[in-house]
Parts: sequence; structure tokens; C-alpha cells
Amino acid sequence: MSDMKEVVPFYYSSSGNPQEDKILLEPIKYVLQCLDTHPCRKLLSIFNYWFKVSPDKFQLIDEIIQMAFSTCVLIFLYIYIKFLFFDRFDDIQDEAIIRNGFPVAHSVCGLHNSINAANYLQFIICEKLINLHPMAIKIFIEQSMEYYKGQGMDLYWKENFICPTEKDYNILASRKSSWLMKIMVKLLKLFSTYEKDLLSLVDTMGLYRQIYDDYYNLRHNKTNENSYCDDLTEGKMSFLIIHALRNNPDDKKIINILRQRSKNIEVKRYCIKILENYGSFKYAKDVLDKLEKKLRTEIDRLGGNPLFEQLMDDLSMLKIRA
Repeated sequence: MSDMKEVVPFYYSSSGNPQEDKILLEPIKYVLQCLDTHPCRKLLSIFNYWFKVSPDKFQLIDEIIQMAFSTCVLIFLYIYIKFLFFDRFDDIQDEAIIRNGFPVAHSVCGLHNSINAANYLQFIICEKLINLHPMAIKIFIEQSMEYYKGQGMDLYWKENFICPTEKDYNILASRKSSWLMKIMVKLLKLFSTYEKDLLSLVDTMGLYRQIYDDYYNLRHNKTNENSYCDDLTEGKMSFLIIHALRNNPDDKKIINILRQRSKNIEVKRYCIKILENYGSFKYAKDVLDKLEKKLRTEIDRLGGNPLFEQLMDDLSMLKIRA
């Protein structure tokens, strides 16, 4: 009989019953199968160009990041990105049906099973973090709390039709879009002699990602009624919406459209025209250009990184096409 350790998936508990975990974590298995490839590994490798963590520690950190990412895919995370190896995955909160061509996990495995699996997996992550390094679980808890703060404020603004300031938006972007990258960087640093601080770079990358995601959602020309400018259907206070509302406080058309949660393509196209007339697309594009320059300057300050530079080249091309 083969050694059980060789066949137990990495996301099972090290102290639990493998047969029980097989049942309890079926939604996690489904999510990983749908993703096909781990979307965070490339970014983790990019950061490791600086930290040069040993392969064994890198693998352990990679597995923890996979589990954290899978938990977010399953339940709540709006992270990440149509352009940074991620896609939109706040599946349960947004009542999604399809993600990346597959039915969402809770429609296949059941809502209650999916929630329980995600919650259980969070504690398995904690179990593995305790064994990884004494400081690791503190890092995970701190950054997870930051994410929940950002997600909560985003939901609060959206549900109550409150337009935040751009400064508040930037804080939210850092919380929602940088938390997982900060976990990567801080865990890698625990096992590295590299001393330079990457957190400024990570915060800038998170803001760039969030603004780009908002920009892409409203700029990308989709014809499907459910996916076309779906941020408008969700009533999201995105970067472009905030610019338009803050600079044109007397115009109630945009906020009224958001209140309708409309799926009508013509209504949404009308809203896009308003945003174009108010210069919100141009403003977002200009901010993205400035952030890209800042990111490239940060990369140079940190000693250069050809993997990160290639990533920025790829993102720049996507931005041009959007």
C-alpha cells in the first residue's frame, strides 16, 4: 500500500482524516480543477526573483497562497483581475452562475457545502502557517483583515449608493487588491536575506490593478447582456463613476442608473456615453499611465526584475487594446 502522504492533496489538513477531508473539501477540488493552472504562482515567482527563497520553502508558500486564493474564489474575493492572472471571483456574493466557462462551485457542490469548505480551508491555512514560521499566521491574519475591511466598505458604498472620495477609493484598492500580494511578499521575506521593502511597489500595483479592472469593465466591448458593463448592473462605485459623480454633483442620471441595477444594454451604453463626455475614461487612462511609470521606477529602485518588467509590458499592451 502506498504512503498516504504521497496521495493526500496539499490542501487537506495535516491533522485531519483524509477520507473526511475528501468529502468536506470537494468544492475546493472543483475550484482547482476549473482554474487548471495556479494563477498566483507566476506572480509569486516574480517576487521571488528578488527574495530567492529555497525551492522547498517556495513550494510551501505557494501551496498556502493557492489555498488562500481558492477560498476567495469560492466565496467572496473581487480580486483580481482580468489582466493579472486572475478574473472576477466574488461568486457567492454576486450570485454568479458561470466563471471562466465553468458553473460556479456553489451551483455544483451546493451553497452550504461551499461555504463550509471555504471556512474549513481557512483553518487549514492557519494550521500550515503555524508550521511554516512563528510570524506567518500573524501576517495572514493582518492582511486578511485588511481585505475584509476593503470588501466591507465596497459593499457599504454600493448598497447605500454612497460615492466615496478618490482618497478613500485608493485606500480600498490597497486593501482589496494588495492583500494577497502582501502575504506573498511578507512570507517570502521570512526566509530571505533580501532587505529592500517591496510594500510600496505592492500598494501601487494593487491600485493599478483595481483602476484597470474598473476601466476595463466599462471599456471592453462585450455584447452579452449579462456581462456588458456588469459593474453598472452591480451598482459598483468604480473609479470612473467616482470621478464623474464627484466632478458633476448636480447630474443625477448616473446615480439613478446605478440604483436601477439595470441589465439593459442600451441603458448601460447611455451611461458610458455620459462617462465619456465627463472625461472619466481619459482621467482613468491618465492615472494608469502615471501609475505605470511609478511602478517601473520602483522596479528600478529595487534593483530591476526582468520578470516584473515583462509583466508590465504585457499589462501595458492590454491597456492599449482596452
